[in-house]
Amino acid sequence: MKIASRHLSFADSDLTRRNSWFRSRSLCRLIAGLGLIIFQSSPTLRAQEPLHLTIEQAYQLAKTNYPLIRQQDLIRKTRDYSVENAAKGYLPALYFSGQATYQSAVTDFPSKISIPGFGLPAFSKDQYKIYGEVDQVVYDGGQIHNQKETAVANESIQQKSLQVDLYSLYDRINQLFFGVLLMEEQLRQNELLKKDLQDGIDKAKAQVANGTAYRSSVDELQAQLLQAEQSRVEEEANRKAFLQMLGQFVNHTFDENIILEKPASPAMEDSIHRPELQLYDYQKKAYDLQDESLNIALRPKFSFFLQGGYARPGLNFLSNNFAFYYIGGLRMNWNLGSWYTLKNQRLILDLDRKTLDVQKETFLFNTILSQKQENTEIRKYSDLIKTDNQIIALRTSVKNAASAQLENGVLDAHEYLSHVNAEDVSRRLLILHQMELLLAQYNYQYITGNH
Repeated sequence: MKIASRHLSFADSDLTRRNSWFRSRSLCRLIAGLGLIIFQSSPTLRAQEPLHLTIEQAYQLAKTNYPLIRQQDLIRKTRDYSVENAAKGYLPALYFSGQATYQSAVTDFPSKISIPGFGLPAFSKDQYKIYGEVDQVVYDGGQIHNQKETAVANESIQQKSLQVDLYSLYDRINQLFFGVLLMEEQLRQNELLKKDLQDGIDKAKAQVANGTAYRSSVDELQAQLLQAEQSRVEEEANRKAFLQMLGQFVNHTFDENIILEKPASPAMEDSIHRPELQLYDYQKKAYDLQDESLNIALRPKFSFFLQGGYARPGLNFLSNNFAFYYIGGLRMNWNLGSWYTLKNQRLILDLDRKTLDVQKETFLFNTILSQKQENTEIRKYSDLIKTDNQIIALRTSVKNAASAQLENGVLDAHEYLSHVNAEDVSRRLLILHQMELLLAQYNYQYITGNH
């Protein structure tokens, strides 16, 4: 939020523009963001005493009720299922297979071979085989452990990515919360303005009764009082609009008695603890696991197996009859084809790591830049508030003098009104700068991630 440096005019149209400045800028920004979200109906808070809401409570309620938060359980369950499935790789694997074939030639014994008392078999060209096999992993090179670690790493990445998406809620709550507080401060100032105007009206009426002033002086002050009442109605509507939008985020409907507690200035920490940084770290760990999986692919795998079946021919190669059989032992599988792509796979992983480092460096660069800009804003508003107080002290002194002069007939109502408006504008600028300072300080927290 910024105020352009310009000459302060106390005309009615200028006051209206100043009173609506914060509303028009903030509402456009906030309503655009709210258009992306579909909210369900929410319960209404009712109590005998006015409800109090702190900005920390608003943060927590917004995170709890935001629809995206439901993904946390889904991501966690996906992780559990993936780890459980990977662990089942240690259980014995059972396979069934069968085949029926016809082949062009079979083992045949020459007719000249003759063994007395022993007939040589003739094999059929149609052969059949059905069998089942149990395979138990003995050594998988660390593949199952890597799969479990990868499932956990992916869950961490998704959870942290979700936190990054939810983190933007802090900025939205800041805009809404301080928007409500600003409207409330403007309403208090409006009451002070109306009090000064009514005081002027009473004194002008006394002068009219004494014949020392025209009726138009009273009319001018009353017209300004009506404009102040219009401003009150407008500011009340703005406060209600901000409360409604805030209620959507925290899943509650607030009545007009809700009290938002004005927060104190937060501690300003320069260190950056944004969730995006942890996300980069988790992504880098996932690349390390991918690199380990490349090493695992190069290792041989050992397992025990037991195969049993029914076939023709069976294991007895001299028999052409159907027979049951079984066979068991230790099996080794070693796929050397992974060597062909190993070098390029590692180069790709190295490029992915470098890309991630560039993204992290870019994020830090932009964050530090925003941090410096917000620091400048904080110093600016702090300096403006100092001069605001000095200006208000002077404007109040002039207004009080003008009030006494109006009562004594030395000053007319128009000149008195200009002094009242001048003080009102000064006080409204102070209110605006105070809220902008608080908002800038909490935005600084949002930028650095020190909530």
